[in-house]
Amino acid sequence: MSHLKPTNDFLFKKLFGESRNKDLLLDFLQSILTHIQIKTIEVNKDVSITRQLITEKLGILDVVATLNDHTKVNIEMQVKDYYNTIDRSIFYGTGVFHENLQSGQDYINVPRSISIWITNYNVFEEGPFHEIARLKREYEDIILTDKLEFHYIQLPKFKKKCKHISTKLEEWLTFIINENMEAIKMSENENIKKAEEEFEYLTGDEETKRLAYLREKAIRDEMAAMAKAKREGKTESQKEIAKKMLEKDFDIKSIIEITGLTKEEIENL
Repeated sequence: MSHLKPTNDFLFKKLFGESRNKDLLLDFLQSILTHIQIKTIEVNKDVSITRQLITEKLGILDVVATLNDHTKVNIEMQVKDYYNTIDRSIFYGTGVFHENLQSGQDYINVPRSISIWITNYNVFEEGPFHEIARLKREYEDIILTDKLEFHYIQLPKFKKKCKHISTKLEEWLTFIINENMEAIKMSENENIKKAEEEFEYLTGDEETKRLAYLREKAIRDEMAAMAKAKREGKTESQKEIAKKMLEKDFDIKSIIEITGLTKEEIENL
C-alpha cells in the first residue's frame, strides 16, 4: 500500500469538505484567491462521499463552498492525468455558473463562479505553478467578465520551482504534497497545524484508510483499463494496415517493420 497524502482526493474532501473544518478551507482559499477578501464561508452539503466513492466509482469528489459575497467556489483534487483537464474544468465551471442562476433572476445578478483544479501533473508546459484563466476580449486583452474564473495549481511545477516557502499558498501546498515534514512542523500558521492534526487523525482511522486505498485502487484500475483499450485499438489499426499490405503483395518482413506485428499475427490474418 502507498503512503497516503492529502493529494488523495477522498482524504482531501474529508479534510476540507467537512463543515467542522471550514476554517481550514477559508484559510486555504484565501491563500489562492488573494484578490477577494473572504470573511465567511459555507461548505455546500451533498451526498455522502462514502456513497459517491462506492457507487459512482470515479465520480467527482470535489469540495464546493459559497463565500460571503455569494461567490461559488468548486475545488477539485486531480491525481491522474486523463488529458482532458481544460475541457473538464470548463464543463464543470460553467455548470456551477448555470446552477447559480435562480429562476427569474436577472443575468447581471448571477454570482461569480470560481473553479480551482489542483493537479498532481502539469496542465501547461510553460508558465507558473498557479495559473489563472479568465474570459478576455481580443482587443487589448480586456477582461470580458469576472463571473467565470479558473485556477490551475500544478504540484510538480510547485515542487520544482519552490525552494523556499514565502507565501501562505506555498505553505498550504507544502502540506498537501506532504513530503517536507520539517517545513510543515515549522509553519506558524495555526490552520496548517490544525490540518496536520486532522490529517493524522483521518489516516489513523482504519475505515477511512480502507476507503482512501479503495479510491486509489479505483483510479489505478481505471487508468489501466484506458491504457488497455488504447493498446487494443492500436493493435486493430495495425492489423488493418497489415491486411492492406498483404493485398498489395508486400513481403512479410516489410509488414513486420512497418506495423510492429509478429510474423504469426500477420500469418493469422
